[in-house]
Amino acid sequence: MVPDVDPLVCLKKKPYTCELCGQRFSKKGSLNTHLVIHTKEKPHICEVCGKKFSHKGSLKNHLVIHTKEKDYECETCGKGFSRKINLEEHLTVHTKEKLHACEICNKRFSRKNTLKRHLVIHTNEKPHACEVCGKNFSQKNCLKEHLMTHSNEKPHACEICGKRFSLKNQLKRHLLIHSKEKPHVCKVCDKRFSLKEGLKVHMLLHTDDKPHICEICGKGYSLKERLTKHVLIHTNEKPYACEACGKRFLLKERLKRHLMIHTNEKPYTCEMCDKRFSLKSHLERHFLTHTKEKSHVCEVCSKRFSMKSHLKRHLLIHTKEKAPQKD
Repeated sequence: MVPDVDPLVCLKKKPYTCELCGQRFSKKGSLNTHLVIHTKEKPHICEVCGKKFSHKGSLKNHLVIHTKEKDYECETCGKGFSRKINLEEHLTVHTKEKLHACEICNKRFSRKNTLKRHLVIHTNEKPHACEVCGKNFSQKNCLKEHLMTHSNEKPHACEICGKRFSLKNQLKRHLLIHSKEKPHVCKVCDKRFSLKEGLKVHMLLHTDDKPHICEICGKGYSLKERLTKHVLIHTNEKPYACEACGKRFLLKERLKRHLMIHTNEKPYTCEMCDKRFSLKSHLERHFLTHTKEKSHVCEVCSKRFSMKSHLKRHLLIHTKEKAPQKD
């Protein structure tokens, strides 16, 4: 049998009570240390790097990082650690062992800190707020990365073309352009994409779901961007103007293509004859001259053409033949 505990004895052993959560302590110093959890006060500062801690013990543990003494060495890679617990955690990198499991989704992690960061996903807690735009983040490092977008600082440079990025993830996505790697495959039509986001957007084309409806004509779109472009047809608005000749365009992509005329830039090269073109569509049309492919067929006389424009011109012959004779 478990002996009855006299509350008076317990009160004598732990006379100091936290007024916020009711936890009891035997020493006043222990209560004071505990109270820091509620106040989030961090009075203990590292003189080396300025990092703040709520408890003196945490500061002591941290100071070991700055000392050069690393008594615990990894036998696999030779990396040194100042604390045994850090070495034990590091060893899981080599063993691929994932000891820390998420109780919600069962995903496993090799490090306890990684599990802690992961758990925030389930709580939807975003305690780190951007002081510039007010956007909230679940992790401090995500906030740090985000802050770069507000500054003109772009520390991540592409080693191939020199283009710079404020975020490391932006550089990673950009590098896929050079590698031409497209790891994300559509299960419906086998089309490949370099970015996961691109595949997600593409998948909407295969669904019948068109939640974005035009209020003017009722036409539905799977993507919001397509609806936005479509609405411009009704308003006759052409917001994109060419600074060289003043010509206006409905879509930004069309303005970009048009600008090639003024710059004489011809980025599209024919692999067969090295002829260059400013527009991709022009290259595609030109390529048909090499393949001899004639996919455009006249429905009147069955004559075949490599280009749609040639077929259109040809059709005028038949319309003239059918034109009524004037008296």
